[in-house]
Amino acid sequence: MRVVAEAATGEAAIQEYRRHRPSLVLMDLRLPGMNGAECAAAILQDFPQAAILILSTHGGEEEIYRALQAGARGYVLKDVLREELLRAIREVHAGRRYIEPSVAAILAERVSHRSLTSREMEVLRMVARGLGNKEIAAALNIAEVTVKLHVSHVLDKLNVKDRTEAATAAIQRGIITL
Repeated sequence: MRVVAEAATGEAAIQEYRRHRPSLVLMDLRLPGMNGAECAAAILQDFPQAAILILSTHGGEEEIYRALQAGARGYVLKDVLREELLRAIREVHAGRRYIEPSVAAILAERVSHRSLTSREMEVLRMVARGLGNKEIAAALNIAEVTVKLHVSHVLDKLNVKDRTEAATAAIQRGIITL
């Protein structure tokens, strides 16, 4: 194995991929500007055969899901043992998928949750920013009672008791970022 390039941003990673055409890309999720999932999607749009393995400290279920939906062939957390990382690299390089067992468990948990609608996501983001129902209603140009209904659905779908717990869970799971 040989490192042929490094990049600090998603945009730079795309340029380096075009320049070197590596047989495998180790991609972090949190990059300045374009995130790792967006970068993976951009690379794969031009180079569908690209083998991308996400190596990240972030294990939120939505982040994992988005990266795999973008086309990454594998996902491992940075605290993985060296042998496991090498196994992941070899599997993805060989054209197979590799999901670290702890990541697979997190992803399986996501499947059991009901998805939030786009409106519920908007409301959740505003809740996480500390806005009250009246403020959310004004911002979205909807009735306050409708906001309360959306908040109720969010709490139910996230299986939490209150707005604070909903915001915390959403951030921890990678459903929203602030």
